[in-house]
Amino acid sequence: QVQLVESGGGSVQAGGSLRLSCAASGYTDSRNCMGWFRQAPGKEREGAAGISTGGSTYYADSVKGRFTIPRDNAKNTVYLQMNSLKPEDTAMYYCAARVGFCAGARLVLGMETYNYWGQGTQVTVSS
Repeated sequence: QVQLVESGGGSVQAGGSLRLSCAASGYTDSRNCMGWFRQAPGKEREGAAGISTGGSTYYADSVKGRFTIPRDNAKNTVYLQMNSLKPEDTAMYYCAARVGFCAGARLVLGMETYNYWGQGTQVTVSS
């Protein structure tokens, strides 16, 4: 059974930074596609950042240049490093994993790609 456990959310002022962690268990292939999605109140869930089977990274236009998605294969953990945070980044952030191949921005940032989801961690950015 694949499990994803997120941590690292919290409250921060605009311009600050946070790092989210997603620890995965239940599979051995560390090259699985991984993504971070977010959902603000009253809005649909959207892909923020993702990393493909081959290790390529993709970002939503709204977070490019501010967020990165490093991965530690030895720990089966993927991170979301968020810098220069804005109030509009306030949302519940979810980690997702696909046990299987994926590549390209459409798949890596698409919700339908992923088999497994974490429980979410709240990020609140105040102005």
